[in-house]
Amino acid sequence: MPAAAGDGQCEVVLVGCGAPKRGMGWYHAEQLMKDKCPSAKLCFVVEPWFLGGGKDSPPGKEFAEYKSESEAKHGVQFFLSLADLPPVAEGKKRLALVSGRTADNPRLLGESIKAGCTTIYLEKPGAPTVAELQSMKEEAAAAGVRVLMGYNKNVCKYVSKALEFAKSTAGSHVTLVSNNTYENTPESLGECFERNAEGMLKNMAIHELALLVSFFDVSVDNIETATADKTFSSCQTLKGPSGKEWTDFDKIKFTIKTKTGKEVSVQADRCGGDTSYAMVEVDGKEAFRHSMPDEEDKANVATLEAEYPGAMPYFFSQDPDYITVKEKVAAFCAKGTDPAGIATIDIAVETLRVAEHLTPLFKEQLS
Repeated sequence: MPAAAGDGQCEVVLVGCGAPKRGMGWYHAEQLMKDKCPSAKLCFVVEPWFLGGGKDSPPGKEFAEYKSESEAKHGVQFFLSLADLPPVAEGKKRLALVSGRTADNPRLLGESIKAGCTTIYLEKPGAPTVAELQSMKEEAAAAGVRVLMGYNKNVCKYVSKALEFAKSTAGSHVTLVSNNTYENTPESLGECFERNAEGMLKNMAIHELALLVSFFDVSVDNIETATADKTFSSCQTLKGPSGKEWTDFDKIKFTIKTKTGKEVSVQADRCGGDTSYAMVEVDGKEAFRHSMPDEEDKANVATLEAEYPGAMPYFFSQDPDYITVKEKVAAFCAKGTDPAGIATIDIAVETLRVAEHLTPLFKEQLS
């Protein structure tokens, strides 16, 4: 029997599932099918690549098995495109969770609106460029569609606790540290650079930039100084699997001072491990640190590692935050509940503006 939204639920269309155990969309689907978000019911998956040109690839064959299992156990229906979806169920609202390639998002947003979606959950950074994201914002507004962003760190525990400590402590300086688990080899980083071709500041560190825009009054117009830490940062040109060369930061640390008197630092490292944290310093000495995952979360991480062996480790450390963001967005779609704390597309536009402003600036500082 096809999956159907129940009382107090919206019907969810996952757009861009990706490969099992690697795609962020796949992990969203897993959480939804396990009923981790009470206001959401995963009814449809739209997967253009693995149901199209990539269906005969090794990951495509894995996806075919996943599709059959999801259909049989959960009644999820799979489609090649948004245009193939059935009409919205009577009396229900439809949410599009867009988790495909960033370059496809401008088109997918328009197709989601045509498919009857009244709310769109858009994964970061939303679009390749500020101009495209601004155009998407205007298109959604004209259609009366609310666009909310998957910036899960806006609601996560380690950031909230650090911000609380800094707010109550005079002379505080916050550093937001983001780490990934890529191997520090030309092959691993080259593949990373190519797959995340929008670049470090529009990809991995975009979450931290969204935090700066949301909580530290950072905007392009309000930046007084932005300085890269040359002793930590590294920018490389490496070949990806296609043989094409890509230039990006494999790690970057920088400090921003605003014209309104705020100061904050960000540190991101592709090969830094699987623990991210927020640190507060007072007079140059560390006074507070909270990590993700913390001790409370590590048992959940161990459980998920056993359940999904071989999956991307960052899925597990951020698991509770992914649930929180999806549930808040789904509750808004289904019942109009205020999605407090969730980043809007307005925040996303300014975040992308900041990323586009900083990237060439830091490359020049490190050259």
